[in-house]
Amino acid sequence: MNGMKKIPFTSNPTPTLGVELEVGLIDVETFGLGSFYDRLMQHLPNEDDCFKQEVMQCYVEVISCVCQSVGDVETDMSAKLQRLRAGAQRAGIGLWMGATHPFSMWQEQEITNNPRYHNLVDLLQEFARRMITFGLHVHVGVDSGDKAVMICDRILEYLPLLLAISTSSPFWEARRTGLKSHRSKIMEGLPTAGLPPVMRNWSEYVWLVNHMIETGFINTIREIWWDVRPHHGFGTVEVRVCDMPSNLSHVLAITALIQCLVQDLSNLIDEGTYQTGAHPILVQQNKWRAARFGNQAMLIDMKTYRSVPVVEVLNQLVDRLTPVAQTLNCLSYLERVRELGSGPTSADRQLAIVEEGGDSRDIVRQMALQL
Repeated sequence: MNGMKKIPFTSNPTPTLGVELEVGLIDVETFGLGSFYDRLMQHLPNEDDCFKQEVMQCYVEVISCVCQSVGDVETDMSAKLQRLRAGAQRAGIGLWMGATHPFSMWQEQEITNNPRYHNLVDLLQEFARRMITFGLHVHVGVDSGDKAVMICDRILEYLPLLLAISTSSPFWEARRTGLKSHRSKIMEGLPTAGLPPVMRNWSEYVWLVNHMIETGFINTIREIWWDVRPHHGFGTVEVRVCDMPSNLSHVLAITALIQCLVQDLSNLIDEGTYQTGAHPILVQQNKWRAARFGNQAMLIDMKTYRSVPVVEVLNQLVDRLTPVAQTLNCLSYLERVRELGSGPTSADRQLAIVEEGGDSRDIVRQMALQL
């Protein structure tokens, strides 16, 4: 192989935060998704470039600034979501926060007219066009590429838990799928999505990326969509496993949990650590249980190999991370996560509307109002 490229990692001395929300754009009369991105941007000031286009024109990505704390994320994102709501209202567009739309068809959505996205669709065909799914992505700053790769490995066992408490995609194309997170299964159809391979260090990651680009498997490093990945440009570990929560309060709780987890794992690495004990097959099994049952899932404990309820796993983890949360000044946000283990998830609330006699339009009508 020729021309192997170095990929420098931007070091972050503190666990800074960056949050990305994918928000669907809704026709206010039919409640279906619409290709409204261009119309929205005519009514939405975007001087700070925090509203970004995606592969399809039926949603917008809302991006935070680099924040020091979860409180900063709340201030930043509250203002941006307020601007988004105001712009959408002026444009006559509704907003949807959930990981799949209850009834819109992916075949009817329009691709964004951008060479990168056209190349992507050309490469991935139907699997790219089906990506009408919306997720929450949380970046946490770390100080080296090697550490980022080690954290990606060590955080694997917690990814199913993060999915379980964020599930918000029980419907697909007006069908009840029987899963709480159908989005996670759609994403797994992509060749570079789902759980990442176990990698030993930054060098192995760089080799892998170069290999995939040189052999034409991907066009660019941006086409790696693993559930967690290192981000060399931002100098972060990016956790991408979560479905899109239906409100900012849940986003902030999950962000706090992720920041605390990354910092806790970073501290353990600094103190000296051996290999992790989470077997990839067991992680995969837990992820399936989380996608199927949401926060009602029984997850395998990686130390005892017993099946344990999500709420129990979550409460033990919050207890363990409490000292880290105090250091990071986000304990009140972390405590909110307990509700996501015991209360109904967004998926449960969507299903309840139908069980109470509503249809898929009622789901969008009612839940879009709760934003």
